[in-house]
Amino acid sequence: MALSGKDTMGDNGEGPSSAAQSAPQDETEGSPGIWTRLRQAMSPAQETETDEKAPHENPRASGSVLGMLNLRRMRVEDVSIPKPDIVAVPVSITKDELVEVFRESGLTRVPVYDGTLDTPIGAANLKDFALKHGFNGDTPLDLREMVRPLIYVPPSMPLGVLLQKMQAERIHMALVIDEYGGTDGLVTIEDVIEQVVGEIEDEHDIEEAKSWVMEKPGCYLAQARTDLEDFEAEIGMALTDHDEIDEEEIDTLGGLVTMLAGHLPARGEVIVHPDGPEFEVVDADPRRVKRLRVRIASKTNG
Repeated sequence: MALSGKDTMGDNGEGPSSAAQSAPQDETEGSPGIWTRLRQAMSPAQETETDEKAPHENPRASGSVLGMLNLRRMRVEDVSIPKPDIVAVPVSITKDELVEVFRESGLTRVPVYDGTLDTPIGAANLKDFALKHGFNGDTPLDLREMVRPLIYVPPSMPLGVLLQKMQAERIHMALVIDEYGGTDGLVTIEDVIEQVVGEIEDEHDIEEAKSWVMEKPGCYLAQARTDLEDFEAEIGMALTDHDEIDEEEIDTLGGLVTMLAGHLPARGEVIVHPDGPEFEVVDADPRRVKRLRVRIASKTNG
């Protein structure tokens, strides 16, 4: 994920606190709800019991236990989106330009700044924009009146502390501020929760059943976790036969691209396969590649 503005927890009137209180009603024996597990993860008194008993008594829960531990072990800097990858808008943006930003990025929240991203004034919410301007075509846009507050946090803040702060203040987006007061990155509540439950996708992501979609002949939009053999069968071309590629080490398109690049590629980076195909990183975060655009080129006969 690159940057995300998805409504992971929603902006309804119920609020995070109410959701947390109602969670136990939905829990089944031996399978606590997400909010119960999050509270347990952030409770030092239960650390020993959770660490020692959960994996042995319920092996299926071991992954969840490790995810919970991430809230204490990981810091904001471990999951934040780097400053160059932040999608943000100036306060002077026009209505049509803002619509285009929401459409192109697929985000529902974007930071708003005055001058530069080092002087943020808040966040624009797609829901607010749609309700105020979506059905009133001639209403002038004034972002200063529409922005919602942001949380400002240091890179060293533990994820559990940030999650509690986001819940308490009902603010789902935070800017990471460096020691000089400048913007260093961005993190959303979805980025934090994904460290516990794994990657979260919504209706705007590629459908889980589909590893790729053909945008046009010779051009695919694919999930990085797409199985290499399946994709090779789709395009009728072997991607692991080249001497530079160790096929024993990779199983997915994301693994192939990372191997070819020699590092974890960033969003917007284009990696060229020795046999011609181009891989453009469409979505990524500091930890992994998420989506790729693959352009197939014909092999050149030597």
